[in-house]
Amino acid sequence: MALCLANPFSFWAGRGKLLRTSRRWLRGGPHEADEYTESVTMFYATIARYYDAEHTDKTDDLILYSELADETGGPILDVGCGTGRVMFHLAQEGHVVHGIDSEYAMLERAKVKLNAFGHIRDKLRFHHGDVLTYDLGMRFKLALLSYNALMHFHTHEVQRALLKRLHEALEVDGLLVIDLPNAGDAFASPDSDAITLERSFVDAETGHLVMQQATSSLDRVEQLMRVNWIYDEITADGTLKRTLASVIFRHFFYSELSLLLEMCGFRIEDVYGSAERDPFEDGCERMIILARPV
Repeated sequence: MALCLANPFSFWAGRGKLLRTSRRWLRGGPHEADEYTESVTMFYATIARYYDAEHTDKTDDLILYSELADETGGPILDVGCGTGRVMFHLAQEGHVVHGIDSEYAMLERAKVKLNAFGHIRDKLRFHHGDVLTYDLGMRFKLALLSYNALMHFHTHEVQRALLKRLHEALEVDGLLVIDLPNAGDAFASPDSDAITLERSFVDAETGHLVMQQATSSLDRVEQLMRVNWIYDEITADGTLKRTLASVIFRHFFYSELSLLLEMCGFRIEDVYGSAERDPFEDGCERMIILARPV
């Protein structure tokens, strides 16, 4: 059960500042875009050391990706691959997987893990760069925007650029998979300044207990959610070490995403409400879209 406390962090941006900041990034020029990119880089540089430990239990989507990889064949492209959670799983099943990520801190973690998976090194390729401009030099049978990856692309201009880029990167019979939260739940929930205990885990490097908490604010006009993560780490001598990190995610509704996909040369083949391929309907937790180039 989630633990809710009164919010003592008055130095974090309030809802009004969230509205101003997010809209400036959306409507601004190159300087504002660079500022946002720097903020995302800072976020992942801060949380990279915790990422694998806090996502240890995130395995529900891996079976779906395995099934789709078996159906389509390879090679496979994982966009926003991070530390390689999906990539290592698919490579262990015999698939050739390329991953691209712009965040160096996350890829460094992936390299460390790669040393422990020498038997599948030849099936894994990690690329550091911007997916919008990076030349992968090949086409893919399956492209994945797994576990909220699309939420980092905030503007329609950038979203279209990404989808067109993936259209070019896919074989004519290729498949694009987009996994997002069902935005309806976030928009139906009342605003709250409470701190929620998300999970607790043990940091594999230090053996320390870490409690991950969060606050969030939703901009319903621009469909942007600012999440403030709080990592409270109990050190060996019993002292508390607190790490703060903030990020802004873009929510998507089915109707707008289906239109974006159509504009970029895709047709939707299926949409699911879970990784178990349950129907997409009101109240489901996820929106998983399968689309093919036309």
